[in-house]
Amino acid sequence: MPVGKNPPASTSILATLALILMLPTDAISQRTAKPILHGRHWVAITGKPLGATAGAMMFHKGGNAVDAACAMLGATATMWDVLSWGGETQALIYHPGTRKVIGINALGVAPTGATPEFFREKGMKYPPRFGPLAAVTPGTPGGLMVMLAEYGSLSLKDVLEPSIQMAEGYPIEAQAAGSIERNKERIREWRYSREVYLPHLGEEREAPYAGEVFRQPDLAATLRKLVEAEQEALARGNSRKEAIYAAYERFYEGDIAREFVRGAREEGALITLEDLAGWQVHIEEPVMTTYKGIEVYKLTTWVQGPVMLQALNILENFDLQAMGYNSSRYVHTLYQAMNLAFADRDFYYGDPYFPPEEPVDGLLSKEYARERAKLINWERNDPRIRPGDPYPFMGKTNPYLHLLEKWPSGAPTTTGAPSGPDDSSFEEDFFGGTTSIQAADEEGWVVSVTPSGGWIPAVIAGRTGIGMSQRAQSFVVEEVENPFNVVAPGKRPRATLTPGIALKDGRPFLSFAVQGGDTQDQNLLQFFLNVVEFGMNVQQAAEAPNITSYQLRNSFGDHESQPGHLTLNESVPPWVRNELQKMGYRLDFRERTSGPINAVYFDWKHGTMWGGSSDYGEDYGIAW
Repeated sequence: MPVGKNPPASTSILATLALILMLPTDAISQRTAKPILHGRHWVAITGKPLGATAGAMMFHKGGNAVDAACAMLGATATMWDVLSWGGETQALIYHPGTRKVIGINALGVAPTGATPEFFREKGMKYPPRFGPLAAVTPGTPGGLMVMLAEYGSLSLKDVLEPSIQMAEGYPIEAQAAGSIERNKERIREWRYSREVYLPHLGEEREAPYAGEVFRQPDLAATLRKLVEAEQEALARGNSRKEAIYAAYERFYEGDIAREFVRGAREEGALITLEDLAGWQVHIEEPVMTTYKGIEVYKLTTWVQGPVMLQALNILENFDLQAMGYNSSRYVHTLYQAMNLAFADRDFYYGDPYFPPEEPVDGLLSKEYARERAKLINWERNDPRIRPGDPYPFMGKTNPYLHLLEKWPSGAPTTTGAPSGPDDSSFEEDFFGGTTSIQAADEEGWVVSVTPSGGWIPAVIAGRTGIGMSQRAQSFVVEEVENPFNVVAPGKRPRATLTPGIALKDGRPFLSFAVQGGDTQDQNLLQFFLNVVEFGMNVQQAAEAPNITSYQLRNSFGDHESQPGHLTLNESVPPWVRNELQKMGYRLDFRERTSGPINAVYFDWKHGTMWGGSSDYGEDYGIAW
């Protein structure tokens, strides 16, 4: 079928009724579980209520959105909100002075000795999911301090105050406490993790109880050392920025670094002092595409960000509104567009600071997207979609055609019935890690962050109190799977973490992010289309039912793929389910499928900000 034409509509009366019923013709009247956050001065949203409070505290101190985002980052890392201080941070920042979107790359790198040969000799197909050999260098402390030094206005002392108070003791919520208890057998293997996570060691329940005051004295001491380094530098007459970088140096080259490396290596990690000292945060230009005149910005190929841009380029060729929101035709079109984009991700994305060079211009070419769209089978799911060849769209020849011919399409693959929603290690991996942070203010600063890594159960490095990242598992060992993402010392693994910012008419339009591993750009794509194509407000779009595809390569664990496996919301009607099953999809259903997405919409007509936070998890926002 020619690109630009929709697939043929079903002739059944039920299908026609489905389209009518699912069109959100009165989207504004649709009720949501959470209210919209309306703010004139600022908005702060993140994965936990206490984290959002930390952001609000910075605004009350006179800080800007960057200060608030950094405080929320520190607070959620302290709360082990599916991340910790030893994980990684990636952010997009809209700078109102330059009217540009800036990327922050604070992803750690593989340590000395982390080579394909090392893992092969240990009989590993990929770096492990957990433990000391899963660790890359910590990125979140550096990312926070660089963002704060370059674009914030408050001191590190101000921004870390909530984190220090929480490290000294805060009432732990049920989600984190339950995760500790479920993972206590693995936690017992690591000396410093035991001491932090398991205050009731030897009792029937060894984890803290929900509401119990959870204390992390070593982490509190580490954070106080950072403030001490800043304050000493200020006393010497250094500028605010120089003082924050003095704290940065103490973390990556001083006594904190020495204790981190000592403790990490005691547990069997490969990280060296040279690895920490040589690592750096990159301030970079993000990638962008336009969708119906809206500029959509994402971080580049060291995360999966461009995959959403590729999917938008493909979907721009079709009339999505005419298909009907979450009709079988719409779901099929989304699924197939994502298959095409994610197949490219799985082969072509990797660390742009490490050779070989990724073919980004070709991947984001509108022409390339039109050619990829022609591959869609409108009658059935195609379980064997492969990566394309973007090089001709850059005027180049693909140097990896020999690997593409051998690329194991869909493998390793499970083709049986989809797993249940609660007991599948495959799905646990697929949704693994991450929180999200949104902050915006009346000066025009906008910050979108998806920090992650060092989630429970993490190996805590010595007396630093810092849990190490598990991100090395996202590398591959064999070049045939992805020549751009083969593990090597000093290299960043291709991560899933992917904040988004969209501009319309040169001004902020949407800022959005979500947790959830490989599902992130699937959810964010649907959120964006909910607003742009179906007229939903930001809260409706954040809560709306999403689909999830598992046909892509899982970025965690055994990098498994499940072609045709599709999760739908329980509200999807029987006739849509039946049509999708006839098209070759294997379905499972969930009560909530919305993310959890956090987002801000900018209402320039009234000069206000609308915050949205999905009802999926414990995410929470505050606005003023």
